[in-house]
Amino acid sequence: MKRYTVYVMALLYLLAGVNHFIHPEFYLKMLNGFLPYPVALNIISGAAEIILAMGLCFTSTRKFSAYGIIALLVAIFPANINMALHASEWSFSAIALFVRLPIQLLLIWWAYVYTKD
Repeated sequence: MKRYTVYVMALLYLLAGVNHFIHPEFYLKMLNGFLPYPVALNIISGAAEIILAMGLCFTSTRKFSAYGIIALLVAIFPANINMALHASEWSFSAIALFVRLPIQLLLIWWAYVYTKD
């Protein structure tokens, strides 16, 4: 199962990364007024997701990419907290935005699985 779910993970991060470029306004709204250089951060995080997703597909780069995804998830966590704290500015319920936060722990665990040989 682990052999196949890595490709599911790669596809999800690839799609998420591409979405940064298709719908940048969503990510910029998360960052504006919260972190400096929101346009640059959006581009960097989207590109990182795409690159790390591709790295998951090859055994020689999988471990490095999995650690990279963990680092990325930790780095974006404050923006997700900020989004939850300002739920009234979004079309999502506050409950959904707060429930989303611990899901990041599951995503970190999922990436961690691929750091093992």
